[in-house]
Amino acid sequence: MSYIDGFVLAVPTANKEEFLAHARMGDVVFIEYGALRVVECWGDDVPPGKTTDFFGAVKATPDETVVFSWIEWPDKATRDAGMQKMMEDPRMDPSKNPMPFDGARMIYGGFVPILDLLP
Repeated sequence: MSYIDGFVLAVPTANKEEFLAHARMGDVVFIEYGALRVVECWGDDVPPGKTTDFFGAVKATPDETVVFSWIEWPDKATRDAGMQKMMEDPRMDPSKNPMPFDGARMIYGGFVPILDLLP
């Protein structure tokens, strides 16, 4: 079964096009290193919560949009190898390719699918 990396981050709304350019470049590298699919989602209907929510999770400010992204890998071994290659790839060097958002507020994790329904 596949393996999923999930990400939630706050991007300055004014940086949407810059974020897309950054994602297009980096996501191609993920695919090059074995990812099956990369999806970037710009917040559209993200309600505030009463106890917790996406905004609080990434400490989003009113001038930021919450982004939800995921990478699908064929398996965890491919993901681990791909992520290691990403860390070593000069195209991903933050000094040459800075993130257009505050990476310190990004939350992420690796997940094992336990249910996958298709129509």
